[in-house]
Amino acid sequence: MRTVLVIDDNPAIVTALDVLLGLRDIRTLHAASPEEGLAALARERVDLVLQDMNFRADTTSGEEGVALFRAIREREPDLPVILLTAWTHLETAVELIKAGAADYLAKPWDDHKLVAAVENLLELSESTREVSRLHGERRAHRSALRERFDLRGTVFASSAMERLIELACRVARADAPVLITGPNGAGKERIAEIVHYNSAVKAGPFVMVNCGALPQDLIEAELFGAEAGAYTGANKAREGRFEAADGGTLLLDEIGNLPLSGQMKLLRILETGKFERLGSSKTREVKVRVLSATNADLHAMIRAGTFREDLYYRLNVIELVLPPLAARPDDVLPLAEAFAGGDVKLSGQARAALTAHAWPGNVRELKNAIQRASLLCRDGVIEAEDLGLAVRAPAPVRASAESEPDRAAIEEAIVRAKGVISQAAAELGLSRQALYRRMEKMGIES
Repeated sequence: MRTVLVIDDNPAIVTALDVLLGLRDIRTLHAASPEEGLAALARERVDLVLQDMNFRADTTSGEEGVALFRAIREREPDLPVILLTAWTHLETAVELIKAGAADYLAKPWDDHKLVAAVENLLELSESTREVSRLHGERRAHRSALRERFDLRGTVFASSAMERLIELACRVARADAPVLITGPNGAGKERIAEIVHYNSAVKAGPFVMVNCGALPQDLIEAELFGAEAGAYTGANKAREGRFEAADGGTLLLDEIGNLPLSGQMKLLRILETGKFERLGSSKTREVKVRVLSATNADLHAMIRAGTFREDLYYRLNVIELVLPPLAARPDDVLPLAEAFAGGDVKLSGQARAALTAHAWPGNVRELKNAIQRASLLCRDGVIEAEDLGLAVRAPAPVRASAESEPDRAAIEEAIVRAKGVISQAAAELGLSRQALYRRMEKMGIES
């Protein structure tokens, strides 16, 4: 049963509230003084507090009520508190509302307004408790991941990244190729590092080559090495990246840029571990864990005949899909704070601008924006104008029969809305009733 703690020294007030709330199946506890109220909070599970502001007949300043409210807030920061008084100055009530009080009602109160305020706050309190529980579970899970695995200092708060990183750590021990897909700037190289440094070959080298940053006629020489005279300008023999990565991991970034001739050699080395340098007939053998990454549509390239289907399936034994930053908004502020370091802070307006931006350039764009703002800001505080962002919130994606929000999306929306169901529903493009139906169907408590 929902429980309201009434802290008031007037027995008539207590009796009236007990009857009024009892008709709504709300249990009331009574405390006649601030000390009794705090003691009741320590021993009972309370969902809401109704507190008087004056407890001595010789004062109407509200000082006792202010002190009581601050003591409650210190002990239970998420517990809703409604202030009740006939004497306190309005300025005091406004000050406490700004400090976190849920509402302010003057005596004598309107029964309908009081009951409506209590029931609305009780609904919010239940949601807040569930959100706090979920937050606590996720924090504990993230801490366990960091203790168990080497995450290379990766900063994340979203459940989407948590699931991806956990999967990357699980597949790290498997001696199988991994394909990492996702947009540019989202952090594919960091995911590859996590795979390597939690693998059986973590003591070996981690070598990366960006196939998209090299001329196509030099990619094969870069990967497999070349003998002197193998191509124009090859004045001496050179070791390729596969040889450099022997006993460790090789990340082939932008794998879609590898020419067909190089794809055939790559397929062979994946199957046998053997290859020849350009300009040589000598077969060499290496033991390398191959990771590949791309933002290209490899299926479309296969249909166009520019990417080998057999190579795709050989590379894609395990696929790790990295979502864009826009799909994991919970990561934006933690990443921004990490990039800012301890020397500068983010103002409230800067935080709002960061969360409103669509981040088409993903984590790379965010990092550049924070670095720029750190140089331009004054007094160690980054303001919105320092970021140079066009503030535009992306339109919410409407749910459809083909694309309904899943459990994770609903839970994340509720967390972002701090338990306010109507706000979470608006973010998901649903009506309040539709969201409640989905929550009931999925077993999500409100």
